[in-house]
Amino acid sequence: MLFRLIYDDDLAQASYLVGCQRTGEAIVFDPERDIDRYLDLAASQGLRIVAAAETHIHADFLSGVRQFAVRGNAKAYVSGEGGDDWQSGWLDGCDHRVLHDGDTFEVGNIRFTAVHSPGHTPEHLSYLVTDLGGGADTPMGVITGDFVFVGDLGRPDLLESAAGIGGMMEPSARTLAASARGFLRFDDHLQVWPAHGSGSACGKALGAVPQSTVGYERRFNHALSLAEDEQAFVDHILAGQPEPPAYFARMKAWNRDGVPVLDAMPTPETATAADLAGRLDGVRVVDVRDWARFREGHLPGAIWTKLGINFLMTVGSYVEPGERIGLIAPAGEFDRLTRALVRIGLDDVAWVATPETLDACRKHGGTLDTAPEIDADALRGLLEGGSPPRVLDVRRAVEWNDGHLEHAVNVAHTRLIPRLAEVPAGETLYVHCAGGVRSAMAVSELRRRGVDAVNVAGGWAAMRKAGCGGVACG
Repeated sequence: MLFRLIYDDDLAQASYLVGCQRTGEAIVFDPERDIDRYLDLAASQGLRIVAAAETHIHADFLSGVRQFAVRGNAKAYVSGEGGDDWQSGWLDGCDHRVLHDGDTFEVGNIRFTAVHSPGHTPEHLSYLVTDLGGGADTPMGVITGDFVFVGDLGRPDLLESAAGIGGMMEPSARTLAASARGFLRFDDHLQVWPAHGSGSACGKALGAVPQSTVGYERRFNHALSLAEDEQAFVDHILAGQPEPPAYFARMKAWNRDGVPVLDAMPTPETATAADLAGRLDGVRVVDVRDWARFREGHLPGAIWTKLGINFLMTVGSYVEPGERIGLIAPAGEFDRLTRALVRIGLDDVAWVATPETLDACRKHGGTLDTAPEIDADALRGLLEGGSPPRVLDVRRAVEWNDGHLEHAVNVAHTRLIPRLAEVPAGETLYVHCAGGVRSAMAVSELRRRGVDAVNVAGGWAAMRKAGCGGVACG
């Protein structure tokens, strides 16, 4: 048996290629939408991918299972659990099998057993993996999807907090507790292969180690340790969950109803300095240079985001499908960022340009905007002056509850667009987070929308050090 983890740092997301080396057949679990990477990896190992499977209907990226079924001639395995509202609606015309708890199937000499593990989502399946070709008669591991992570469990609130289905948090948490008790009946030796690692918004305390064992999680996973005390479990698992990015609701709907099939990856043009000076109409510019360089000069209407886990959380929350996108980034990042955008359905990447090209556009008559920023001492002076300034705190609610400015308004930066009506109107708006990064991203979007927004350098940490007053609410 061949087993490979394929990890996406921008989404903290794990897919798994599992292949039978005797028959040359392989399956991919929880693939992303750009399936060429998996096909190339399989081919390099002498395998062909004959199947693709989902653990559940994802909220944070677009699944590649439909792409495999339509373009890769692979058999799709999806869940039939969870009720009528959470069935895959795109299966007509595709070779597929709908699985229920206890169902088994084989790819080559490897057996997979579906285990219904609801709570994170109603239809969620885990998959026990048994290497029949190696002579095993019991599983060696379990692909847990968004059910069990290293050090945490999948959050049960997303149907309510992301998909907008009221009254689902507590019932889902109780269902998750029952699934956790079932997980604890597995043998300690089973390896645990989760779908996410540290940084994912699908949990609140995910570890950075890529895999674990049932025995290790039994001993050290705090959420699992509470499974027998259901009320304590519910209170713990619902407390302090981060606000989901605004694009999660769209991912849920598309993954359930049918992810658009890609005919080809986007092939953006390489923009020249003259292009940047005169071809911006209708293009959403995303700039990933250092914040200091963005502040000094950026294309009008550009939004700023940091490379890494912040990139998709921010762009996905501020940019809508169908909008044309231009990227300002180092040339070595063009392919990575284009693929990342495709993985959340932002397919229309019109052009890419380097920071050097942007610097040169002034020579062609291009005008660059700046982004204002003040330090914490300057904000303290404003707070101690006459009327208090307008302040927007874009930290998560759990951070806000640990202390905040008395007159500030709290809207997490990834929920900014659906909650724009809550942003204080009027004159200059001072925006802060914990350290100055999330607020900078929010400032760029607010300024694009005509708000006179100013970033507070260093965020809450610098503000407390400077003596800005706070209110404890935790």
